[in-house]
Amino acid sequence: MPNRVQWEPGYSVGHALIDAQHQALLKQCNLLADFCQGAPDAQAEQQFDAAFESLKALAREHFAAEASVLAACHYAELEDHITECGEFEYLAEDIVTTDHFSRLELQRFLALWWLGHIAAAKEQRACLTGGATA
Repeated sequence: MPNRVQWEPGYSVGHALIDAQHQALLKQCNLLADFCQGAPDAQAEQQFDAAFESLKALAREHFAAEASVLAACHYAELEDHITECGEFEYLAEDIVTTDHFSRLELQRFLALWWLGHIAAAKEQRACLTGGATA
């Protein structure tokens, strides 16, 4: 079974753009789950692959926005955050691919990775909401 992740209010970091992007990324993971339901067929695989490309595009947009907001508030752990974003790019392009894993395994990994990213973003809340730097 694929991993479905629903947005919960406790995931909010208090920044409208970042929260909206986090929600969109979880929705995209759930869309990937939709294409893993039932017996695999060529159409579902093509839809999954297109949705995965969309997820990677959303991720790039999100990482750029997040880095910009965090830089503006002088987030102390910005370099670590940028490294984490780079690691996701590397994983999504070179490791976590349909060449190495089934689409179901990819979906499960992506849903868990994004849930972890969103959970870790709570550490950025003070910075993202205009409070003290973290």
